[in-house]
Amino acid sequence: MEEKNVNKSLPLIKVEDVCKWYGKVQALKGINLEVYPGEILGLIGDNGAGKSTLIKILSGVLSKNRGKIYWNGEETNISSVKEARNLGIETVYQDQAVIGCLSVAQNIFMGRQPIKSWGPIKILDKGMMREEAEKLAKDLKLHIPSTNQEIRFCSGGERQGVAISRAMYFKAKLVILDEPTTALAVSGVNKVLNFITRLKKEKIASIFVTHNLHHVYSVADRFMVLSRGEKVADVKKEETSVQDLENLQLRKMVSVT
Repeated sequence: MEEKNVNKSLPLIKVEDVCKWYGKVQALKGINLEVYPGEILGLIGDNGAGKSTLIKILSGVLSKNRGKIYWNGEETNISSVKEARNLGIETVYQDQAVIGCLSVAQNIFMGRQPIKSWGPIKILDKGMMREEAEKLAKDLKLHIPSTNQEIRFCSGGERQGVAISRAMYFKAKLVILDEPTTALAVSGVNKVLNFITRLKKEKIASIFVTHNLHHVYSVADRFMVLSRGEKVADVKKEETSVQDLENLQLRKMVSVT
């Protein structure tokens, strides 16, 4: 597939007036969003704000009820995870990023394992997976003794690193990270934040979904705040502070209670 020339003035992904209902409950109310190539967007808000619903629509898990999505300037319909991946969208979910009983190498290639053939016989190319996984681990400075070891023996930060390396290997253009620093020790948080910065250096855009403002503020370029399914702010980092964002969320919560 021929890649289009990246134009930093053109949003990589653009969302217009996206709405989602669950029966009579409206989870998203006319959301507009833009993410540019290589940009880190912090998507923040409390529980029930609509963050999970929005990223599930972008990753093909849920369908929208109304609105439009554009990819590189062209309208698209993301109706499945496979379609999202074909565009270049990878999602790293907090609880589903890796499978503990599989090796590091198997987790990187999960769902897209390379095959080698001898006539009609087809088997997994474990050697190729191991070699490529070792290159990625070295490149990202993942301190893993062996890519053959089960990933459950890795630290939380290393597990997130493996999930992020998967997105890098398969040439993702947009990586959505759902609460990637939750329940991690300080060392793990720092490692994950370094991985996210590495995505930016590789010109890969990311949406960092979190309720922890201190974690996301250190790396994000811009912040979008959701509350009760509505977008209440979209600001550049240099135009705001952690305290400003906290106050904004508090004011909105008070106004709707």
